[in-house]
Amino acid sequence: MNSELISKKVIIGMSGGVDSTIAAFLLKKHGFDVEGISFILYEARMHKALSKAPCCSIEAMRDAQKNAQLLRIKHNIIDLRDEFLEMVIEPFIRSYSKGMTPNPCILCNRHIKFPYLIKIADERNINFISTGHYANISYKNEFPILKKAHDLKKDQSYVLYSLSHETLKRLILPLGIKTKNEVKDMANKLDFPAAMRKESQEICFIDSNGYCNFLDGMIEPQTGPIIDIKTSEILGYHKGIHIYTIGQRKRLGIASREPRYVIKIDAEKHAVYIGKKDMAMQTQIIVNDINWLVPQKETFRAMVKIRSMMKTEPATVEINEHLNAKITFDKPQWAPAPGQSAVFYQDAIVIGGGIISDVLLLDAL
Repeated sequence: MNSELISKKVIIGMSGGVDSTIAAFLLKKHGFDVEGISFILYEARMHKALSKAPCCSIEAMRDAQKNAQLLRIKHNIIDLRDEFLEMVIEPFIRSYSKGMTPNPCILCNRHIKFPYLIKIADERNINFISTGHYANISYKNEFPILKKAHDLKKDQSYVLYSLSHETLKRLILPLGIKTKNEVKDMANKLDFPAAMRKESQEICFIDSNGYCNFLDGMIEPQTGPIIDIKTSEILGYHKGIHIYTIGQRKRLGIASREPRYVIKIDAEKHAVYIGKKDMAMQTQIIVNDINWLVPQKETFRAMVKIRSMMKTEPATVEINEHLNAKITFDKPQWAPAPGQSAVFYQDAIVIGGGIISDVLLLDAL
């Protein structure tokens, strides 16, 4: 940790979990004057599907308060339920209604967590913010560089690609050089309640019933055809495109001798196109709304990730006159979907990323 930062004040986002708790502990250990901030982003009464939500709920805030008391740091709770509904949940619903597959964690980081941490820090005249994300920030000529975490299995640089340079300059990530096992061991040795809290890999505002049940209560279903993408034959009818995503096999209700998968969704026609598994393997995608962290020339090579849990894959990136980019992978990738984020890496460095707007089908209609 940079010695120039010692004894500075810092605001840290605390979810009540082990990562943000240990991050706060490490900041204090290194001489920071730490203040914890927790955001209430929703509560169970907003929708029946939220009744077992794992984090950022009122119940999780109580855990965060307990952890802050054990750390002997200040802690405040900020109610952002209206903002979260407007900036994350409603766009999530709209995207699925258009046949897209959004990433709500990226929406939340971009529009809620980091902007409001910065806002609160500014109100308190505090220079730095922090979170429990697993990623690293280094500097080149005072220019912030976002990099992968030491623990590649936990690396969360993918969900941070949309942050601005101004935010990165003020962001401290204490867990970037730690492994998840090290963090758990520290929490156990310090006897923090957070060590016992179950970690969730799911969408924070959707419970175990799944996103389809959640969306069924939010989107008025509109039927449409299920079409064979190769023959254009109508094979059946669905109850709404919002219950499908590219690469999906379940809920098709189609009798077939071999498995069929969703290959394309046409929101205007309310049509779901299906085909054989190998037809979900695609090579080219179009990406827009790009946030460049390291400026690039018109065409360059990069390692690209289109899901948070996948490995990066080699590809050629071509920037066009509209500042969108065409990504051509060296090898076909499984089921890239509009609405997902594509993030570009060179070695461990995040150079930028954006939203997949289109997939150029190998077997076009």
